[in-house]
Amino acid sequence: MNAALRHAATVRGAGTEPALLFVHGFGCDQKMWEPVASTFPDRKVVLVDLVGFGESDLGAFDAGRYSRLEGHADDMIELIEELELDEPVFIGHSVAAMIGVLVAKARPDLLGALVLVGPSPRYIDTETYRGGFTRESIDGLLASLEQDFVGWSRSMAPVIAGNADRPEYGQQLADTFCRSDPEAAELFARVTFLSDNREDLAAVGVPTLILQCREDPIAPEEVGRYVHERIPGSEIVHMNATGHCPHLTAPEETADAIRRFVS
Repeated sequence: MNAALRHAATVRGAGTEPALLFVHGFGCDQKMWEPVASTFPDRKVVLVDLVGFGESDLGAFDAGRYSRLEGHADDMIELIEELELDEPVFIGHSVAAMIGVLVAKARPDLLGALVLVGPSPRYIDTETYRGGFTRESIDGLLASLEQDFVGWSRSMAPVIAGNADRPEYGQQLADTFCRSDPEAAELFARVTFLSDNREDLAAVGVPTLILQCREDPIAPEEVGRYVHERIPGSEIVHMNATGHCPHLTAPEETADAIRRFVS
């Protein structure tokens, strides 16, 4: 099966400007990007589901291939080449931001730019780095997820979405989590939260925008600053949006920031 079918790719629009490739984070699917992607009617837009999520081909899930983020990065490289996208803008949320970094590192000729939304190269603290989590808290999170994925999704989604005064956001995120394939989600969670891509940041050689939310429970502001300081020439926008999913909770602000960057 070709990459577009494997990832249930949605391709629409045209134009001479580089395409916008939207890639979702853990537990989500391409529909999460729709409120932002729909504001670019004059550009080619590509939305995808990572294998194991959304409408992707579950038969393509391979635990060996996807035990490292590079497996998903290889998928995106294949997709970009298959669709003949000319230096697209890779727009990745959360862990997909690091997938974009890995694409840029592996194929510096392939991308025109990166937009990293809530990126974190490492979630676990060290003596000299603060990712926001201890190893014990991550181990507990993963154990809870593996024991009761649906229960974990219902309890964690409102925390991740933030905006406690708008519980519908947490509910929407939880519903998306619960549609994920549990086996793929459990592996992807482990790969996500145990990854360390700090050394990959310096290899990014394309224009890069970092979108950092306030009060982000997954990728704190100091993590966004860390990414900004280590990707040469990158820009950072500190958003008014709160939580970890501004494309869900503040799509207008998110779209406007992207539009200013790619214009």
